[in-house]
Amino acid sequence: MKRLILSLTLVLMTITATLASDIDQAKALAERLSHQLLQKVDFELITSPIDGSDIFSLESRGNKVVIGGNNANSMAVGLNRYLNRYCKTTVSWYADIAVDLPANLPDVPVKETIEARVPQRFFLNYCTFGYTMPFWDWVDWERFIDWMALNGINMPLAITGQEAVWYNVWTKLGMTDEQVRSYFTGPVYLPWHRMANIDAWCGPLPKEWLDGQAELQKKIVERERALNMRPVLPAFAGHVPRQLKEMYPNADIKAMSTWDEFEEPYRTFFLNSEDPLYTKIQKMFLEEQTRMFGTDHIYGIDPFNEMDPPSFEPNYLNKISKHIYQSLTAVDPQAEWLQMGWFLYYQRKDYTHERAKAMLTGVPQGKMTMLDYYCEYKEMWRDLDGFFGQPYIWCYLGNFGGNSNIQGNVKQAGEKLEAALKEGGKNLVGIGSTLEGLEVQQFPYEYIFEKAWDFKKTNEQVINELADRHAGCDSHPVREAWKMLYDSVLNIRPTTFCGPLPCQYPELDKTHGRCSVRYNPQQLLFAWDKLLEQKSVGTDAMTIDLIWVGRQLLGDLFLVDKKEFDKAYHACDIKKMEELMEEMGHIVLLMETLNHCHPFCTMHKWIEQARDLGVAPEVKDYYEMNARRLVTTWGGDLNDYSCRNWSGLIGNYYFERWYCYFNYLITLAAQGKEYNHAELQEAIKKIQESWPLQKGLEQPIQQDNDVLTVCKVVNETFRTKFNEIKADN
Repeated sequence: MKRLILSLTLVLMTITATLASDIDQAKALAERLSHQLLQKVDFELITSPIDGSDIFSLESRGNKVVIGGNNANSMAVGLNRYLNRYCKTTVSWYADIAVDLPANLPDVPVKETIEARVPQRFFLNYCTFGYTMPFWDWVDWERFIDWMALNGINMPLAITGQEAVWYNVWTKLGMTDEQVRSYFTGPVYLPWHRMANIDAWCGPLPKEWLDGQAELQKKIVERERALNMRPVLPAFAGHVPRQLKEMYPNADIKAMSTWDEFEEPYRTFFLNSEDPLYTKIQKMFLEEQTRMFGTDHIYGIDPFNEMDPPSFEPNYLNKISKHIYQSLTAVDPQAEWLQMGWFLYYQRKDYTHERAKAMLTGVPQGKMTMLDYYCEYKEMWRDLDGFFGQPYIWCYLGNFGGNSNIQGNVKQAGEKLEAALKEGGKNLVGIGSTLEGLEVQQFPYEYIFEKAWDFKKTNEQVINELADRHAGCDSHPVREAWKMLYDSVLNIRPTTFCGPLPCQYPELDKTHGRCSVRYNPQQLLFAWDKLLEQKSVGTDAMTIDLIWVGRQLLGDLFLVDKKEFDKAYHACDIKKMEELMEEMGHIVLLMETLNHCHPFCTMHKWIEQARDLGVAPEVKDYYEMNARRLVTTWGGDLNDYSCRNWSGLIGNYYFERWYCYFNYLITLAAQGKEYNHAELQEAIKKIQESWPLQKGLEQPIQQDNDVLTVCKVVNETFRTKFNEIKADN
């Protein structure tokens, strides 16, 4: 009896500690956002429904707003609801941006109780860790983790610092320090190394990077777990250094297919999962990773992302999956496999129904969760029998390469998601987003994660609440602007290499389909006019809206002028060509000026983050080279894949290429010579090769920095031309 009483006491103490911990974590999050919040907000634990769904409540009691939740994550969603709906504010995912709150925090007139519609809310993509996060420090991660909690994310990809684990594994297997660090890519390219696409590109990786990222990962997973998240850590998928083939000549190691025209030195190698060495490496990696970062028993494993497996034979694919899973459970009996489904879309001609079924059913039912990666465009669950019964998460991609133009078929994605929740079967267990890069406009991702909760909002309510929190007050003009954007402009599915023409490679008589105007420009102009009816800009979100729409319109003008310039070249009208070159230069200057109104619309910020992360001067330079290269020439055949509509990049890199193009054609017209594309390419190539090797921060434009003032200058300068824009069909 004494033992029973002691056991019950310990259980009650554990439960009490957990309850206190959840409330303490919610309070700590609120205080990190603003000390003002805890003067108004209290938190309490409430019981989950019978089915165990996450739940939050929101109500006023006396002079306090009480936010209830079944855990800290649900409480955070309730806090975000209070901030969005009642305080009319948006919490930025950037640490630099303070949270705007009204002087007097409002009450909640009617109690709300909202349940989650799905248990799992996944976020991030391997690529995000290259296109956005490589140079983040703890301050950046702390705010971002808070943002994830506020939006109910409870299954984040957590792959920071894994190279430190691999360093320990590979050196224990006999590789030297130099061999291991040279096997790794540069920091911004690590996502594609982790996915077994490339080795060694822009390496070797500095030792200070390995140590610093390991310490950062410890903080990341500790905070994510404290906020009831289940971090998805990596496991061994079969990618090994080429030196292992020499060190273990009897091991079944094969060279993989080359990726995106990278040359032989950057080719990757795959160790067959049936080989005994595979099980040994898996054990070494998981034990070392667990020692360093702990485990939540769910592992991201993606053996053949955009790569051909050694064989497409169904039996081979089935065995690969089976043996990979067995290698996991041999170390962690509770292990679950999280598999991104991008390969099933990207290589859908190769992964036939039979092959896909073989690969997915090699793992026991319920132990492999699929991420349906690009559902706003192609829902693979519909083509593959709901992933043959394996649990899956419906994901909105929304962005490739961190491209920063207006795109994302948000409304249609929401409609598809609602249909999936009705038709997708019981094994649809979650909602997620797999964006490749964070861009300043958060709305599409917040919109998708809001769908994970049973708000029962109409489209009108969604837009009105969004507009009001961006404006910081009830605003009819901003509501009209966002209704137009939501209904008629944001109907563009994200595509690769996507950016306005100023960010694209110059070619005669070509403008690239990726930068064509795929909406009615008059509708975008209507939204711009409505946004400009604001007498002042009181929120960061409204600043972003103005930059986002304004620079897109300027890019559309550049497209119109470029077509006219090419016509003038064919007509040998040099005067007209010079006039248009001057006008396009002015457009670029205004894009630069407009982007400078927000720090995260600048190349300055990107390079500053890169240099600040380094300690030694040579490492700072190395990080800067990586940062510059990724958003410009990239590598392989990926030039301009990660093009960004940023100040410091538009004026100092993209326009240098355009200026070269303009001058070349004007010279040809004056001399009566034939156009030679190869000759132009050679001149532009010199600009591209030299730019990533430059050093130092771009100097900010000296200006008032008031976004509304800049927007009005843009409007006055190009008002007539804006009205003349026609859709590019």
